[in-house]
Amino acid sequence: MRRTALMLLAAVAATPAWSAPRTSVVLDSGWSMRIDPADTAAARARPKAARWLRATVPGSAQTDLMAAKIVPDPYKGLNEAKIQWVGLTDWQYRTTLKMTSEQLARDHVDLVFDGLDTFAEVRLNGTKLLAADNAHRRWRVPVKAVLKPGANELLVTFRSPIRTLQPMVLKAANPLPGEYDSMFGDEPMGKQTSPYIRKPKYQYGWDWGPRIVTQGIWRPARIEAWDDARIEAFRVTQEALTRTEARLSAELDVVAGAERPVTVQVAVTGPDGQVTQAARTVTVAAGASHVAVPVSIANPQRWFPAGYGAQPLYTVKATLSDGTGAIDSAQRRTGLRTVELRREKDAQGRGFAFVVNGIPVFAKGANLIPFDMFPARVPESQIRTVMAGARDANMNMIRVWGGGYYLDDAFYDIADQMGLMVWQDFMFGGAVTPPDRDFRETVRIEAEEQVDRLQAHPSIVMWAGNNEVLSGWANWSDRIAYKKAVGADEQERIGVGMAVIFDRVLRDAAERRDPDAVYWPGSPSSNYEDKPDIDGDGDRHYWDVWGGKKPVEAYLDSCPRFMSEYGLQSMPEMKTIRSFATDADFSPTSPVMKAHQKFLKGEGNDRLLFYIREKYREPRDFAEFVYLSQMMQAEGIELAALHHRACRPVTMGSLFWQINDVWPGASWASIDYYGRWKALQFRARHFYAPLAIAAARKDGATKISLISDATVPTAAVWRVRTLDVDGKALATTETPATLAPLSATAVATLPDATLFAGGDPARTIAVAELVVEGRVTSRALVSAAPKTMTLPDPGLTAKWAGDRLTLTASKLARAVWIDFGKLEATPSDNAFDLLPGESITVTIASKESEAALRRALTVRTLAGVAAVKS
Repeated sequence: MRRTALMLLAAVAATPAWSAPRTSVVLDSGWSMRIDPADTAAARARPKAARWLRATVPGSAQTDLMAAKIVPDPYKGLNEAKIQWVGLTDWQYRTTLKMTSEQLARDHVDLVFDGLDTFAEVRLNGTKLLAADNAHRRWRVPVKAVLKPGANELLVTFRSPIRTLQPMVLKAANPLPGEYDSMFGDEPMGKQTSPYIRKPKYQYGWDWGPRIVTQGIWRPARIEAWDDARIEAFRVTQEALTRTEARLSAELDVVAGAERPVTVQVAVTGPDGQVTQAARTVTVAAGASHVAVPVSIANPQRWFPAGYGAQPLYTVKATLSDGTGAIDSAQRRTGLRTVELRREKDAQGRGFAFVVNGIPVFAKGANLIPFDMFPARVPESQIRTVMAGARDANMNMIRVWGGGYYLDDAFYDIADQMGLMVWQDFMFGGAVTPPDRDFRETVRIEAEEQVDRLQAHPSIVMWAGNNEVLSGWANWSDRIAYKKAVGADEQERIGVGMAVIFDRVLRDAAERRDPDAVYWPGSPSSNYEDKPDIDGDGDRHYWDVWGGKKPVEAYLDSCPRFMSEYGLQSMPEMKTIRSFATDADFSPTSPVMKAHQKFLKGEGNDRLLFYIREKYREPRDFAEFVYLSQMMQAEGIELAALHHRACRPVTMGSLFWQINDVWPGASWASIDYYGRWKALQFRARHFYAPLAIAAARKDGATKISLISDATVPTAAVWRVRTLDVDGKALATTETPATLAPLSATAVATLPDATLFAGGDPARTIAVAELVVEGRVTSRALVSAAPKTMTLPDPGLTAKWAGDRLTLTASKLARAVWIDFGKLEATPSDNAFDLLPGESITVTIASKESEAALRRALTVRTLAGVAAVKS
């Protein structure tokens, strides 16, 4: 009896009295990588990479090889070509999992990968667990039966995406149309593997970035242990929002090992620290169950876009318990707001306006591409630099472009905090999608996982199905040729397959799992109501300027409902160019400069020169080429953006392409890879200002418009001054006006004879200004002959007072650019005009001494490098 009692006591002691909370062990250390020995040719050719090397997780094969000094930095010189072999090779990653008996005593032990890039086989102690094929998905697999106490070997083998798919593509008579052909000979022209894979498409090369086909464990990995149940997904949706009450629903997907009662407790902590609680006890089934807990919040504080109010945020925490204690929890931060896409019919077609909390918001912003070719190495500081740049330039919307990847939580947290609305594309970059069922199914899982992860963010106001897939299928010449080649039946099969993905699968994921945002099937699109990419319905991508070589004045030809893409290229500044090139490379036609110019397969610098010559003159040296490219870009986009704003309410959005860079090189970015503002970014602060004046000259007449994003009437004066380059006044008119809320009003159209008051076209400018409370809040310069103007030496003088620099011009100084050569120093304003006799004071952010800054100061204007007197 005594022995039996002791055995019983021992058994009771070994069994937990209650379920323990879910635990997670992050697998971010102890990894190594090598060429897969089965890839014998690669292993023989690259013996250093065939040995086990230290690996970083999350990371990629390329970055691990860079750390081991086996491949060079592909961002420098011509090194992009030297790294191509990595994407054509198979790789292995391994680590050892040390498991304790306590961990193995849990009811469930799962191995979770948040991202595997892309064709990956996972084995644990020699047992195959899963075969992954989608870089945008999370992969979870139970592993308790395979684990043992002590050391366990985890091996992940990656197959080259290109080599895996290429046999199928090469056999196809008509492979699906893709995006950009490889410049390195690894894929024949017109036979791309990228349409067939769920992987970031930009890694196959784009017209602003290199081709680096990554592989690796690119998102975090972990071991999770749990007993009775766990929270698989947690969503927060609004049932209703009024001035006095917000009704929320905390939506949980719960996975349980067996049928059992559970309690879900929800606590909502408001921006003022007050906590609102609710709870619900339900019986969940074995497997997956859905639990919804309603919560009511009194006197809710609303989240507003930047410029329209504050961004108060609520923390919502859900705790799952089994009656004896908490077994799992999840937390989201959210904001309370309403969003509508208003699409009323009118004389021009059908509108496209975001209405937030009842306010029709003109969307001002830019498109965002991935922050790096290697997503795992992007720090939060890099994201914050770009987003702060958007906020500081008076933007209120960022479009996350569909050819990249779903960004880290930090990006959306920052957007929430800064009031930057997010137009979120699903990750389809332009390639035609396969019509098969397996592809649609993996897309469904991907979409549901990503919406579940991100939907609580108030910044996300729209989910869009794709970038240019639908418009390309309808309009692009290679797609039209493809449809003709494959015949009517195959054309219909592929077209229907795309419609199922973009109008059913993704729409369902977005609308059902994030009802507080809007779904749009693609960009550009008319929601299947008309042709895509037209002025009168839906959003537009306008590339007749730049891509079609039309003059920038063509931006003035129409008022689209929403301009979601348009752009002009420029070079980054010289400090950034020096990061990848030497002085010997400083020519638009040098091999290195062409390698970092991806438009037209490296010939895009000719297009840059075309627009520079159209606007200004032949650059006198490489540094002037760089400077003039930035001024051309800034002034062209300024013309377009102000025109879009002046078209309000017909046009209700202007998002230029693009705000950021993926690497250092020529591109459409306004902030370069290192976070340095180009002239466009400085100008955006002015042309996106809440109160603005637009002066658009076309066909010998200038249209003056007053623009207000304010929600209340604004008393102002608008004036037009005509003067010559030396400062002689030729004419002045002033007119009082009241700017209506949320409006654009054309107040005058002035023929050249009136505007320039008979002055010499080569020496005369008109200055349109908006004056509010005695201060000039917006200014526009107009010239009758901008290319042939005779610009004098502006006679600049500089005065320093600590970190403050005051520049004064005795004569007209056009497109002033303050530069400090190789020193890191950022002025608070740049790329501005100074009228004769005018001064401006800017603050210089730099760790350098005032003496060093004085010595390094260079000022450029359209007249040339200015001689600055101190």
